[in-house]
This record gives sequence, C-alpha cells and structure tokens, in this order.
Amino acid sequence: MSENRQNPENPQGPENPQSPQSPQGPQSPQSPEKPERVEKPEVSGAGAPGAPEAGKSGAAKPEQRDEDVPAPEAPVVAAPPADEPSGRRRLASALWPPRVTRAQLVVALLLFVLGLGLAIQVSSTSENSALRGARQEDLVRILDELDDRTQRLEDEKTRLEKQRSELESSSDQAEEARKQTQEKERQLGILAGTVAAEGPGITLTVGDPTGAVESDMLLDAIQELRAAGAEAIQVNDVRVVADSYFTGSGDDMRIDGTKVTAPYVFKVIGKPEDLEPALNIPGGVVQTLEKEQATATVERSAKIVVDALRPAKRPDYAQSSSQ
Repeated sequence: MSENRQNPENPQGPENPQSPQSPQGPQSPQSPEKPERVEKPEVSGAGAPGAPEAGKSGAAKPEQRDEDVPAPEAPVVAAPPADEPSGRRRLASALWPPRVTRAQLVVALLLFVLGLGLAIQVSSTSENSALRGARQEDLVRILDELDDRTQRLEDEKTRLEKQRSELESSSDQAEEARKQTQEKERQLGILAGTVAAEGPGITLTVGDPTGAVESDMLLDAIQELRAAGAEAIQVNDVRVVADSYFTGSGDDMRIDGTKVTAPYVFKVIGKPEDLEPALNIPGGVVQTLEKEQATATVERSAKIVVDALRPAKRPDYAQSSSQ
C-alpha cells in the first residue's frame, strides 16, 4: 500500500498534469500569442464613464493646456485654372489692339485743333510779357512817352499849317517861300547828315568787355531813339541816318562799312525826358545789353554836338517834279 505524500510546494495535493489556469486542456506546444491591447477613448466631462463626480471625489479636474487645443487650419484657396486669363491680360487685351471708331477720330481731331489754337494764343500773348510784368511807374512812363509823341506830331502839324497860312497871306510870297525853303533845306540837311547840329539830348555809352554785343543790338538802340524823337544821332565818328546799316560783331563791328570799336558812344539830339526813359523801359535796350554782360550808361546834357558829316549824294535817276 503506497503512501500519499504531499508535495511541499503544493500542499493541496499531488501535482496535476493539467494547468489549473487552462481548464480546457493542456497548453499547446506553440508559443502563446500576446493578446492585443485595446485602448478605450478617453472621454472627458462629468458624464464620462469612470470619471469621478465633482461632488463626491476630491480629485482635481485636469487642466486643459494650450498645447492640447488644436490650431485652426488655414483655409485652402483654390488656385485659378491655368487657362483662365489674369486681370492684366484682360486689361491688355481690352486696350490693344485699339478699336478706333470714326467718332473717336473726329473727337481727336477737334481736340488737336483746339490745343493748337491755345498754343498759338499763349505764344502771341507771351510777346507782351515784359509790359505785363512791368511796374506801375514804368507803365506810367511809357504812357507819358506816347503822349509826348502825339504832342510832337500835333506841333508839326500846327507848324506846317502856319507855313501854309503865311505863304497865302504874305504880300511878297516869293521871299517868304525862299525863307521857308532855306529852313527846310537846313532841316533836311540835319536829317540827311550833311549839316552839323547841336542841341539838348543824351549820351549813351555801351561797353563791351566780353565782345558779346551784336550789330542788331546797336540797331535796336537806334530804332528806340528814333521812336522817342531823336533828330540827330552819331555813333563814335559815324553819322547815323535813315539809310545807315550795321554789320559784324565784337571786334569787327561796322556802320555803313566803317569799322567802330567799343566803347560805342551814342550822341543823340532830342528831348532828354523822352530819350532816356525809352532806353530804360522793361525789356528795352539797357536790360538787353546787361543780359549780354555789357554795360550801358545814359547821361543827359543840355548841349550835344553832332558834327560827323556824310557827303551829299546826287540822285542818279530821281528829279524834282516842280516847275
């Protein structure tokens, strides 16, 4: 009879060939597969299963961090189709090639004519810009000069009418006619430069250190003096008359073919109160010469002597028509 001995490691009884943890049968000789772990989704909130209630548990509610909040996704903008034209292309296609109609051509032509007319008007108006920008004193002086010219013409008219009345009323008309003829010859001799003359007037001295004075500048001075009532003019040693001409410039300045050099001294007989303002008007002779780095000085004098003479020329074809 055999004794039942207990296993010290298993006091309950003899070893069982089958494992108590697997009652279905013995273990398979193959390696047991590791069961997959199923993760349950975490649900936050009071209604989540297994979450401690706020009033019953003293456990603190986990704080929500900024890192846990997902960032908002940027809106996705769909790119335009490749075949759709852009704004610049549409604008360029609308402008070029230009679609010109007959009405547009007529309007363009009218605008061109209008612009041309405005340009011509502006250019014609700018010619009097010197007088537009003149001071009130200069304008008054110019008006006085015009009044003086008118007065001189009225005096000349009165003198001629007086001569006519003397010829008609004189008992000795032949003697009176002879006196008037001699007086007229003297006056014409002064104008022609064949007779010396003296009287009140001015002296205009033009310095030209840089040689910039042109012949047309001297001619402009002569014309201004004649318009102001100059009766006799002499430049250096040359008598200036109605048919005088100016050529050259700088060191080769000539008057009637005679060479003259700077400084150019104008001796002018006439009314000084009319001659001097005529040279100093805005945009006149003095300002024009000063712009060319030349100097111009005007001096009044009670006695000016013009003694340069021109030879009298006998006309070749013209004859007197009086019998």
